[in-house]
Formats: sequence, C-alpha cells, structure tokens
Amino acid sequence: LIGVYTNRHGERWELQLKGSGKTPYSRNGDGRAVLRSSVREFLCSEAMHYLGIPTSRAASLVVSDDDVWRDQFYNGNIKKERGAAVLRLAKSWFRIGSLEILAHSGELDLQRRLLDFIIQEHFPSIAMNDSNRYLEFFSTVVSETANLIALWMSVGFAHGVCNTDNFSLLSITIDYGPFGFMDSYDPNFVPNTSDDERRYKIGNQANAGLFNLSKLLQALKPLLDPRQKQLASQILEGYGDRYYIRFTELFKTKLGLLGENEDDNHLIAFLLKVSLLC
Repeated sequence: LIGVYTNRHGERWELQLKGSGKTPYSRNGDGRAVLRSSVREFLCSEAMHYLGIPTSRAASLVVSDDDVWRDQFYNGNIKKERGAAVLRLAKSWFRIGSLEILAHSGELDLQRRLLDFIIQEHFPSIAMNDSNRYLEFFSTVVSETANLIALWMSVGFAHGVCNTDNFSLLSITIDYGPFGFMDSYDPNFVPNTSDDERRYKIGNQANAGLFNLSKLLQALKPLLDPRQKQLASQILEGYGDRYYIRFTELFKTKLGLLGENEDDNHLIAFLLKVSLLC
C-alpha cells in the first residue's frame, strides 16, 4: 500500500503496487510479478468493472528491467520472464484474512480497533455507537459476498484462489491470479493449474464463500456476546438462500424472464445442463 487518493468526486481510493517486491507477508516469495500476469490483471479488472461487477481497478502498468523466474505450469520447467508492476486501486484492501490473523494471534484490542476503523470508513449505514455494529457488519458482508459470487457465476468467472486472503471485506473482486472465464458451461472448470484437487473449481465458488465467511465469524466471535454469536450463526445459515436468490435473479435477467414462475428454476438448470452436454 503506497497511499490514499481522493479524487475530484470525493471518492477515496487506496493505491497498491502488485509486483514491486517483498512484503512482510510474502511467505518466502520474491514479491515480484511477471508481465503476462500483470497484463491479465490489468485487463480483467477493468473488464469486470465495465461488466458491472464490484472489483479493484487498474491505474497503470510498468514493465521492469529485472528478470523474474517462474514455473508457469508447475511442472518443474522454470523460465526467465520479464517483470512488471501494476498500480491498482480499491476502496479498501482489507480482507477476511486481515481480521483472521489478528484473532489467531490473540491481538483482540488491535482487531477491535481495525474493525471499528473499517466500519467507520466503509460501512456508513452502521452506527459506531451501536452495540450490535459487529453483527450488522457481518450480516452485510455475508449478503454482499453472496451477491458477488452470484455475479461471478453470471459471467462464467472463476477466481482460481478463493481463500480468506483473497476475499475482500468490502465484497469486491481482488487479487487476480490464476483466474479464467469459461468458454462453455462446466462446473468443474479450474483455471488454476496448481489446483490438482479442484478445490476452487467454478462450481465450488459459492461453497468457498461460505467457508470463508465461517472463518470470518470465527474471527469475530471473541468480540461478540452469546446472543450475538447465536444471531451471527443464523445469519451465516441464510447465506445459501441469499446466494441462490441472487443467482436466480441474474439468470432470469439473462433469459429475459419476467415475473415469478415456479418453472423458472427448472428452466435455468435445464439450459445449463444442455450447455454442459454441448
């Protein structure tokens, strides 16, 4: 993160470099990025924005003179590639993992301060003096995460690495890595060549979202009282219904279906099955 920019419309954007080098959380990686992946992130994040899907944005791309060594297909064939760095923007870069790591290390005072900051800066509908503000925050993240993944599915987008570090607390698409778009419908589509277990196949993205939200709830529990914990669990249980409703709305719009008909869901499922067989 290199700074915060407020544009002429009063919009606040956090500026971040991807591919500029090591960070404290690089997990022994070199923190660099190759040109091909940088171009893909730049183009896809802008495409997602114009498709109406919440996402980070790309501001610029700079090619580096440094060589970067990568095993592109994870087959032991390491090659030298041209490096690059992308200047990317988002309203916030905080992720589920940002709270998860603090809860895991027992830094509850810091976690509370960070959560209050996130709510104050990015969730204006939640009153800071509300004793249920963390519960309201969790409810919003659950609902918006369901909406985001339904939008992904509506355009055939597979993120590729749906872990808690790649899921935004503002429910926007971030960290474009081994993503991909389906050419034809296939719930087993995996754009990540290192995902041998197909954990993040496109048909499992909604379940991955549920798993990540359960990890968020686990991180929030030390800050909740017994009643709030019970209500939060009920909110999480409603995630599946929220996702299914939004998924159905989006596909009905694609098909031009108006009103409510009990056969709509059967038609959507049938057409997806037909495209799978094709």
